[in-house]
Formats: sequence, C-alpha cells, structure tokens
Amino acid sequence: MVNKYLAFLAAVFALAAGTPATAADYPARPLRMLLGYPAGSGIDNVARQVAAGLEKELGQPVVVENKAGALGNLAADFVAKSAPDGYTILFTPNSTHAANVHLFKKLPFDPIGDFMPVGTVASLGFVLLVAPEHTKVDSVAQLTAMLKRDPGKYSWGSGNATGQVAGELYKTLAGVDAVNVPYKGVPPAMTDLIGGRITFLFADATLAIPQLKGGRVKALAVTGSTRPTSLPDVPTMAEAGVQGYDLAGWFGIFLPAHAPASVRKTLSAALNKVTVSPDMARFLRGIGAEPLPGGPEDLARVVAVDTEKWGKIIRAAGMTAE
Repeated sequence: MVNKYLAFLAAVFALAAGTPATAADYPARPLRMLLGYPAGSGIDNVARQVAAGLEKELGQPVVVENKAGALGNLAADFVAKSAPDGYTILFTPNSTHAANVHLFKKLPFDPIGDFMPVGTVASLGFVLLVAPEHTKVDSVAQLTAMLKRDPGKYSWGSGNATGQVAGELYKTLAGVDAVNVPYKGVPPAMTDLIGGRITFLFADATLAIPQLKGGRVKALAVTGSTRPTSLPDVPTMAEAGVQGYDLAGWFGIFLPAHAPASVRKTLSAALNKVTVSPDMARFLRGIGAEPLPGGPEDLARVVAVDTEKWGKIIRAAGMTAE
C-alpha cells in the first residue's frame, strides 16, 4: 500500500512539473528534434540548419535525432506519444501529415488530433535524375520513349513519400511502366542510381544539387510549377512535355497535442525568426529549396490543402495503401 501511495505521489508531482505553470520558463533544458529520415538526407541537412538557428533564438541546445523508417511515420509516432511539454518536437515533410494518410491503410497516430502545428519552414521541388554513365538520355521525352519501348524493363528509386508519388505521377501522366524500388532514404537510392542499379530517381533538390555539380547525375526536369532559383536551366516536368504535372513538398515543425499555448507561441516566434533570416534564405536557395515562413495557422492550412491534393494524385496514380 505504501508503495502504491508513493507511486501515486510521484505521478502527481510529475504531472505538476509538466503543467502550463512551468511554461513561463520555457525552454529550461535542451530540446529534441525528431526526424523520420536518415542522417545525410536532404531534410536532415535542413533540420540541422534550423536546429542551429533555434539554439541561438532559444538559448538551449536543440539536438536532432534521426528515427528513420515507414516514410517518416516512426518519428511522428514517437513525438505523438511524447510528453506535451515542448521539449520533443517533430521536424517533418508533407509525408507524415498529407501523403501517408493515403499511402498507409492505418497510421499509428492521428496527423491532426495528435499534433499541434508550430510553423512552416521551407518548400521544395524534386528533381528527375538519371546517371549519364548508364542511361543515355538528355530529356524527359527521350526517357519516356525509352521506357515505352520496353515496358517494365527499367526500375526507378524512391527514398520518401514525395519521391514515390512523384514517380507514380510521372508514370500515370506519361503512360510509362517501370518498377519502383523503395529505399529508407534518398542517399542509398542515389548511390544505386550512380552505380547503375536503377534507371531514374526523383530526389529532393537538396541532395540532387551536390551530385549535379559533380557531374555524376543529370537533371532532366523539376517537379514543381516553377524552376527553382538554384536550377534555372532545368525545365519543369510540364515544360518538358508531361502536361498537368505539378508536385512540390514542404517542411514544418509540430509539437505533441495539448502542449501549452505559451510554449507553442515561444517556439513559433523563434522558428519564424530563423526562417526569415537572410542566412537561412541563402542556405535554402543554395540547396534547391525556398523559405516558407509561417505560423501555426499557416501550417494547419497547408496540411488541410495538401491532404486533399495528395489524395487525388495518389488515387489517380492507382497507388494502393500498404
């Protein structure tokens, strides 16, 4: 009985320690930023830059933790089930809060009910890549013709939900058939592209640009409606002849649901300062992304719009939920 009483008291004190009354001191210790993709991925590079900026604004370390798997779902689930005290945050792309709703029959978390939106960070397109040493094409039209000559003979890689949907959308709109090879992240897919083990890859621009500079891959097109600042000479998929093609992703930050409102306000204000800074703008544009400053309402709006948009794209592509 005494042990049960002590356990009860411990629980009461634990709850008291995490109540909004302590939010005025936030943050009083280091923060954990969970990321659902491996170290070295494009989103990992952005997350670490944002974490460094938040450290300066908040005066506390922000430690990035990679919990890769299930197209970002593992990290999202971890944050959803974490204490809503503001010390565990999720840095994620549109995968977990827009695409995965349609790509998985059942998610271990509720993208809306289990999270509190903090703010948007960046928007980015993907790039259709081939390895010139192994695939002798110079345009999307030539790649399409090659795939049509031998349906099902060639393969393509995807390292995240956006890359997977980008490839399926290309197959649908261009009327081609190729085999998808899924990876846990873009870096291993890039390695296999360069090695000739897959024919093409839709990669986020943040990882494509360094390889393009080295000449080991060739960019045939970008997936968004406009050419990014960092790739002005690469046509959009629509410009390259795939009519109706328009696909872009975003990065944002979420807290677990029920975090104190004052904590979200502090974190959102700090994030906005980081996002609008000239240094961040230069960094993002240098890797093929664009700054997307915005608060909780902006992120909630983006989630709502993209959940519907991605659902239509995924259904049109004939993709079935896992």
